[in-house]
Amino acid sequence: MKSSVTNTFRQQLGQLPATVRKQATKTYRLWRFDPYHNSFQFKKVSQRQPIYSARVGINYRVLGLLEEDHIYWFWIGTHAEYDELLQRL
Repeated sequence: MKSSVTNTFRQQLGQLPATVRKQATKTYRLWRFDPYHNSFQFKKVSQRQPIYSARVGINYRVLGLLEEDHIYWFWIGTHAEYDELLQRL
């Protein structure tokens, strides 16, 4: 599966603590090897749109739009922010 990130994602990532940025990089490298590994909990989170989430450590999540074999990561944030965002999707 191919992937890319939006400018918004890059900005959000840049505002996170260094430890979270490091974990996100590590998670992405592992995700590229096996996106469906259980530790990522990669799953569809919207019934209306092809939006998927994945774990970045215990407290952070990422969201992406899946189109065919390409996912466009557009959001990264805390689990609490993720829960709020899911209610609006």
